[in-house]
Amino acid sequence: MAEDKSKRDSIGLKAKEGQTNNGFVQNEDILETDLDPSSPAAGPQHNTVDILGPGEPDVKDVRPYAGMPKEVLFQFSGQARYRIPREVLFWLTVASVLLLIAATIAIIAISPKCLDWWQAGPMYQIYPRSFRDSNKDGDGDLKGIQDKLDYITTLNIKTVWITSFYKSSLKDFRHAVEDFREIDPIFGTMKDFENLVAAIHDKGLKLIIDFIPNHTSDKHAWFQWSRNRTGKYTDYYIWHDCNYENGTTIPPNNWEIIQFWLSKGVDGFSFNALQYLLEAKHLRDEAQVNKTQIPSIIFFSLRHHLPEDTVTHYSQLHHDFTTTQVGMHDIVRSFRQTMNQYSREPGRYRFMGTEAHGESITETMVYYGLPFIQEADFPFNSYLSKLDKPSGNSVSEVITSWLENMPEGKWPNWMTGGPDNVRLTSRLGEKYVNVMNMLVFTLPGTPITYYGEEIGMRNILAANVNENYDTGTLFSKSPMQWDNSSNAGFSEGNHTWLPTGSDYHTVNVDVQKTQPRSALKLYQELSLLHANELLLSRGWFCYLRNDNHSIMYTRELDGINKVFLMVLNFGESSLLNLKEMISNIPTRVRIRLSTNSAYSGREVDTHAVTLASGEGLILEYNTRNLLHRQTAFKDRCFVSNRACYSRVLNILYSLC
Repeated sequence: MAEDKSKRDSIGLKAKEGQTNNGFVQNEDILETDLDPSSPAAGPQHNTVDILGPGEPDVKDVRPYAGMPKEVLFQFSGQARYRIPREVLFWLTVASVLLLIAATIAIIAISPKCLDWWQAGPMYQIYPRSFRDSNKDGDGDLKGIQDKLDYITTLNIKTVWITSFYKSSLKDFRHAVEDFREIDPIFGTMKDFENLVAAIHDKGLKLIIDFIPNHTSDKHAWFQWSRNRTGKYTDYYIWHDCNYENGTTIPPNNWEIIQFWLSKGVDGFSFNALQYLLEAKHLRDEAQVNKTQIPSIIFFSLRHHLPEDTVTHYSQLHHDFTTTQVGMHDIVRSFRQTMNQYSREPGRYRFMGTEAHGESITETMVYYGLPFIQEADFPFNSYLSKLDKPSGNSVSEVITSWLENMPEGKWPNWMTGGPDNVRLTSRLGEKYVNVMNMLVFTLPGTPITYYGEEIGMRNILAANVNENYDTGTLFSKSPMQWDNSSNAGFSEGNHTWLPTGSDYHTVNVDVQKTQPRSALKLYQELSLLHANELLLSRGWFCYLRNDNHSIMYTRELDGINKVFLMVLNFGESSLLNLKEMISNIPTRVRIRLSTNSAYSGREVDTHAVTLASGEGLILEYNTRNLLHRQTAFKDRCFVSNRACYSRVLNILYSLC
């Protein structure tokens, strides 16, 4: 019996051992060296077995849950209460993703692009031969420009525009180019240019340069080859005996020149004289202009030797056959496409401006391009620089003419002078310098300043100019007036290529930077205000009124309960009752800036605002009733789509 009981216990113990679960095996890697043969543990051991009592579970019977078999899982998952919610959630997820993608595309499509660098601040145009001479030879140069970059940054300039510096005979000072890939020796070397580009970019500025695709010197290789009827260059120029029997001629390959300078780091171009790119094939003579219609700046230099019926100057003809011919804009678009190839890097958009002096406002606007065909970012607006009889009406006409004719969504610009125009002070008078600068910094768009206009430089006198030069456009190119030292600080040499202005002892940078009421100080305050106030750089422009004396307009922006009211007087002294003219204006407003700096920061009673001749005020007041929201001003307010304005959503983004 004892033996049977022992067998039964042995069988029971074996039955309780179950199966080994590898998931619970521990200390599998037991090294044999862990057992010391000399230790007691290595000797014979007595096996002991614990017999579980009634009701106590054996730990070895507890196995991990192996999961639901596949057949059972499919049976449950196919039931409607599980299948339907799963399918609903799946399609909701798909719909949400598609909706998110569609919303993203829609927002990108209808949201305006933020301001580009050429919109964000003023441009400063430099005639390089007259800005600063670094080597005492009397001619301004590229190193001289680099030496004065710190001064340019004090003006809060964003873009430096350097006119033609190509190797040239300098006969007409800009256009007689001999080689578009070389720097004229009087300006320096290619290394000097590369250093200048690097220095400009280090200052956070951009650089644009002139490019004249139609004109070359008679010493240019193309001209010499064309004169000798060499290959494809035969018809690069118009020769009297030229014929077109063999088909349409191919224009010169100026695209490679564009690529050359873009690869040097140039940020954009001013394309000059584009209207002359093509000529009519029939080569007929052009009709003569009435003598009284010749521009005054040209007539002045010709008046003593201009016979009644003799044509001696280009301006004496109507240029119906040699300007703005059919196909010209196709070439301009191809220039734009070439530049776009270099605009693909983030932050490296390449700017394209065009100069087409003498064209009508309608012809000028074509350079903006078509809705889906891009040309210039803007044609340079030189209409203010031709204004010689200032009044509220004449200034208003220039502003409204540009804004009303400009294609929708484009960006305006405003110039007060240039190398081919009479300087602002000589043209309008000293008292109008400050109010004109205030005008261009408070209008919508990019203000453009010709060097020296910020200090009120004048044209030099004709009697002081060497008669060997073509004096027609020379008087506005005199050396920059830096201080009251010899040669106005322009050069340390014994002579300068042109004489300095006779007033340089008092009209210069060094004197004006220490005078709180100088033209330079006001210019710096205006440019700083333009940079810091969204109302001026991107806000709505609402035109209020004008008369023969003054012009009034506001700048405002959704989300900012502040308005700038500009009151600029181009006529005689005036007394204005602003309270009658603007219904929601407070009785007292603050003068943010005045052309008379003594008034800046003061308050003025809007019932009686007195303006002296040539005085301008930027008034500031708070209101929630913005003019562009009022029906009465619906057709008198302007904002460009380029200013982060969405016409679809009627939102002007203040944080763009």
